[in-house]
Formats: sequence, structure tokens, C-alpha cells
Amino acid sequence: MQDKVFYASCFGFIFGVLLRSFVFVDLYLVILFMLIALAIILFYSLISKNKWGIFVGIFILVFSLGIFRFNMVDVSAPAVFESSLGQKAFFSGEIIDEPSIGDTNQKFSVEIKNNKDKTKVLLSVNLNEYLKYGDEINFEGTLEKPENFITDQGKEFDYINYLRKDGIFYVMRYPTIEIVSHGNGNFIKNALFYVKEMFLNKMNLAIREPESLLMGGLILGEKASFDESLRQSFVDTGTIHIVALSGYNVTIVAEWIMKIFSSFPKNIGLGAGIFSILLFVLMTGGSSTAVRAGIMASLALFARLIGRNYDVARALILAGIVMVLINPFVLVFDVSFQLSFIATVAVIFFAPKIEKYFLWVTTRFELRDIISVTCAAYIFVLPFILYKMGNLSLVALPANVLILPFIPFTMILGFLTGFTGIIWYVFAIPFGSLSFVLLHYELSVISFFSNLPFAALSVPNFPFILTLLIYIYFIYRLFGRSIKSFFKEALE
Repeated sequence: MQDKVFYASCFGFIFGVLLRSFVFVDLYLVILFMLIALAIILFYSLISKNKWGIFVGIFILVFSLGIFRFNMVDVSAPAVFESSLGQKAFFSGEIIDEPSIGDTNQKFSVEIKNNKDKTKVLLSVNLNEYLKYGDEINFEGTLEKPENFITDQGKEFDYINYLRKDGIFYVMRYPTIEIVSHGNGNFIKNALFYVKEMFLNKMNLAIREPESLLMGGLILGEKASFDESLRQSFVDTGTIHIVALSGYNVTIVAEWIMKIFSSFPKNIGLGAGIFSILLFVLMTGGSSTAVRAGIMASLALFARLIGRNYDVARALILAGIVMVLINPFVLVFDVSFQLSFIATVAVIFFAPKIEKYFLWVTTRFELRDIISVTCAAYIFVLPFILYKMGNLSLVALPANVLILPFIPFTMILGFLTGFTGIIWYVFAIPFGSLSFVLLHYELSVISFFSNLPFAALSVPNFPFILTLLIYIYFIYRLFGRSIKSFFKEALE
């Protein structure tokens, strides 16, 4: 009974948020749904005594709460700022996140205030501007609203809602900036970003580019500094996931740390894995993306350790619900959350089912495990990638198989390079040299496969309905028996 109430509540909330992400639902209609749901629950609890009716009532009630929660965060930009659109305006504000550095510019999220009203604006500035988290600035430029654009694969990128999920309603390109003061942000975040910056600087001293860029992407998700050619090589070879903040690559490192402690009691090994995940989250500055990746990695790690996927399934769903509850926009408009969740499902549930097809692969260096996990994750995320990004890599599996066995060693060496470099540069040289060899190999594999004429195909119009049907089939194959059992028991 408790399990059925749990699943009815979770999926009701998700479907409510999902509907409201695409369709506006009036608050009075939401209240009406809630009253109907309460009436259904009372009727079937006190009169009919039908459990199925109770589950339907709970589903409708929580479905309505999902819509209501989205309505709470779906606020419009303050009207006072609308009058400044399209013309030069002067504002004061505080940088509330670290910069996103691209090929030609860097972007900052700035919170600005006007009396009691406040909003966020994304500033695009030149690379030579030295700004950081916590800086209070005065800036002048033309305030604009963001616009959607077409990607190189011919897909429309919903840039408006991508920024809106973070509360950003406006953009400003290359304003005139005056720094008023430093260090005004949260003390803990200031400290984390300082350690991260020092870590990267010491690591970059011991490893030269472009290998250092790959290392930054591997351990901290720092892929913003990649030039367009290198970024496209990762996309064409289906290896972009190794430089993204996802639960997948964090899980790999945590598992290897657990293996190092395998001779110790199981709790110590699990503790070491969880500690490495916590360290990763801290090193990235505690961003929301890193926190989500850390939660997903912890769940995958726990599932693979105890071998009880049923219990972890509930934990995974609950973790997803909490993330959506905090920010309902992530369900539809945050690709990193979606990919991380899908990949974690693949690692926990799909990888064990296909491992039997790789018995011919040696277990040395955990190669069989790595290949089965790689194939599971790639198969599971492929329909989503085709629909969202329109890119089909034909060399992804061989490229990943040749690279992934070396990723844990590379990442551990990267951590050692950065940390020993903070103590004394000389200590970092041997770790940096070993890291360089592995990084150079990995980049060579990516370069080789990306230069093949058939490396990738563009699929600009992969249909949504086909994507949906594929994932319905995946869900049926993985959870068909559990779903049938759920409905059978509910109807009895």
C-alpha cells in the first residue's frame, strides 16, 4: 500500500509539472482539481473502500500540486525593467555565479535591483575583463530579451527557457563596466571558487594545452574554454559526456576509489566513494548541476554496491522529485539534468542486464564492467540526443571503449596534480607528466575518429513521438513486470 501511494504521488507530481511546462493552467482550475481529488479520496476511503479509487484521487491531488508548484516559480520579469528594453540603461548589481568562458567572450549572471524589484541579467563581456563571483559592479548598455536560435544541426534551441530556469530574463552585450567592490557574495561560495581557481591554475602549470583543457573538463566540467573545433570533435565521437558534469563520470571515479579501499570493510569503501563525490561537488563550487550529478552518482554507487535496485529505484525517483520540486523548470528545460537522470537509470538498471553479452571481454582493469556500462548509457541516451541535438555519432562505441578504461586513472592523476601543486609545484610535475601521456592518448583517439568521413551524421528532425515510443519500450523492458504487478495488486 505504501509503495503504491509513493509511486502514485511521485508520478502525479511529475506529470503535473510536465503539463504545466507546456500549457498554462489557471489557479482556479487547479483548486477545482484539488477539491475533486479530495472528494474522490474521501468517497473511496469511507464509502466504496476501493483502493484503486484512492490511488486515482491521490494521483489527481499531487498532479494538481505539481501544476501549483510550477505556477509558484513561473513569475514574470518585474515591469519596472521592461521600460528599459531596447535602450541604453544604467544598473548596479552583483555577480552571482562564476563566469562561463567561451571562444570570444565570457558571460556573467548579475542580480540587479530597482527599489524593491530585482531581476537577473546575463552579461556578455570581453575575455580581457577580469570579473568574478561576488563583485559588485555598475554597468551601462542596451538591455534586451534573450531569443531562441538554430543550432548547427538545424535544431531550435529554447534559449529563453534555458535562461528562465535560472531566473534570467534579460541579456546585455558588451556593456561598460565599473567594479565597485569585491567579495560580496556568499562566504562559502567565495572560498570554494577561490580553491577551484587555485587548483586549476596549479594543474595548468604542470599540464600544457590542449591536454590541460581536457583535464579541466574531466574533473570539473570546465569545457567552456574548448575552441569550436575541439568541442565538435567530442560531439562527433560521442565523448562529450566525459567533460560534462553528470552522474556518470563522477560514478566511475567514486567506484575506482572504492576499489582502492576494497581490502577494507565495505562501509569504509562506500564512505571513501561518497567522500570523493563530496570533494567533486565542492571543487566545482557547489553549483546546482554538480550537486545533481553528485546525488545521481551516489545513488548509482549505492545500487551497484548493495545490488538491490528496487530500493535504489525509489531513492532515484525521490531524488528526481526533490530536484524538480526545488526548480520545476529543470524537468523540461535543463538538458544536463535530463541526461544525468537517463544515464543514471542506464547505469543502475540496464548495464547489469546487458553485461552477459560481454562475457568475452576480460575482467582485468574492470574492462568488462566499463564496456557494459558505456554501451548501456549510450543506448539509453541516444534517442534523447537525436531528438534534442540532432547528432548521431557512428564511432561513439569504439571511441568510448578505447578511452573510458583510462578515464578513472586520468582523473585521479588530475586531482593529485592539482592538490600537490597547491602544496609545491615540484610535487605536481610527476603526476602532471603521467596525466599528459594519458590525456594526449585520449585526444589522439578523439582526433582520429572525428576525422573519419563517416564519424557523425546530422539528424535535424528526429520525431518526438518516435523518441517517446522508444523510451516507453525501454521502460516496458526494464520495469514491465513491476508495472504489471503494481496495477494487478491495485485492482485486487
